[in-house]
Amino acid sequence: MEIKDAKQAIIQAAVSLRDSGLMFRGHHANLSARLSDDTMLMTRGGNVANLDEDSFAVIRTDGTVLEGEVMPTQAEIIQMHAAVYRARKAVGGIIHTHAPHATAFALAHEPIPVVYEPLMRFGVTEPTPVIPWAPRGSDASVRGIVNAIEQNPGVSAVLLANHGVLAFSQTPSETAQLLATLDEAAELILYARQIGGEKPLPAQAFKQIEERKREFASAAKA
Repeated sequence: MEIKDAKQAIIQAAVSLRDSGLMFRGHHANLSARLSDDTMLMTRGGNVANLDEDSFAVIRTDGTVLEGEVMPTQAEIIQMHAAVYRARKAVGGIIHTHAPHATAFALAHEPIPVVYEPLMRFGVTEPTPVIPWAPRGSDASVRGIVNAIEQNPGVSAVLLANHGVLAFSQTPSETAQLLATLDEAAELILYARQIGGEKPLPAQAFKQIEERKREFASAAKA
């Protein structure tokens, strides 16, 4: 992705997060987009409610800052993004935020189960796992993220224990949509637990959803 396009994609994703309350009250988050196999564009840090063209830095996935400046508090999370890009070549956008309902599960150290069908349409087929607490961006935290990604191919997000959520998908826009759906799922599960608890989807649900998507895709091309 070209830098100009990546900036606009991240700005639009941040606006959607802000307007839907997914950055919670402080509007603190960090967003990135893959530029090439070994470079990414990332927000400089702090409040991301009103990003502009100067709100970014170009960073190599080994952590080297190539263009722009990164706030000290942001520098510690560079590897959190870089490690995901290294581990999953198809990922093109990453968002870390404190989406309130998903973060409630992170505080409880409880995975978010796949009981909300829309999650499956993002390819989520396994519970969103909780990464054991470690200082943000530390080697232990990053190792936990990478281990979860490698061991759970059916997840597109992880919960950072006692902290927040890290989501990743093909583009910043898709990642924002995924994050919205994950937080929506978390909220609905919390409601469901007040009236008897969430119930599992049928074992064949994901296969059937994928078949339906292919059917409609074929019909659209006809």
